[in-house]
Amino acid sequence: MEYIGYLVDFILHVDRYLQDFVTTYGTWVYALLFLIIFVETGVVVFPFLPGDSLLFVVGALCGVGLMSYPLSVALLIAAAVLGNQSNYTIGRFFGPRVFQWEDSRFFNKRAFEQAHAFYEKYGGITIVLARFMPFLRTFAPFVAGVAQMTRRKFSFYDVTGGVLWVGGVITAGYFFGSIPWVKANLEKIIWAMIFIPGLIVLFGAWKARRKAAAA
Repeated sequence: MEYIGYLVDFILHVDRYLQDFVTTYGTWVYALLFLIIFVETGVVVFPFLPGDSLLFVVGALCGVGLMSYPLSVALLIAAAVLGNQSNYTIGRFFGPRVFQWEDSRFFNKRAFEQAHAFYEKYGGITIVLARFMPFLRTFAPFVAGVAQMTRRKFSFYDVTGGVLWVGGVITAGYFFGSIPWVKANLEKIIWAMIFIPGLIVLFGAWKARRKAAAA
């Protein structure tokens, strides 16, 4: 429980923790940020790391001169792209084994083949949009790999989504992070960045389930 409490406090006050780290350790902050973004996108068991809020705060620190904007954007785009590639590779490694499974209580082969067809047809936009969805962005590349989406197609949308996500959120923090109202309400903004995309995902899943049930 103590660990969970610390994690929640870190997510909600990432600006304070990150600024303290910059003050104490200087350029080592870039290595820390690279690791956090890589792990969030590249290891399927860590979907709870604060990617969106972290990028926004990085932008705000760049805006006040504590960090380099071009270095932060370039480095964290690389971390996001490489993380997704790692996650995809893990899924692709397990994919052929999954395809060999037969129908059972825990596995529906037909549903899995439909997932493969979906990712070949619509997976590109899913990979891009998932970047902006907490939790979903961690699982989307893994599922793309399991569903055997082609590496070439995945890589194109991986880079596109990484540039839009990292570049967009850091830039937003750069221009808006130092505004007094934003600084005063940063905790509420972080909660909104977590819950609003999550609610969109849940609503979409609910609609898809209703449509499937009706069919």
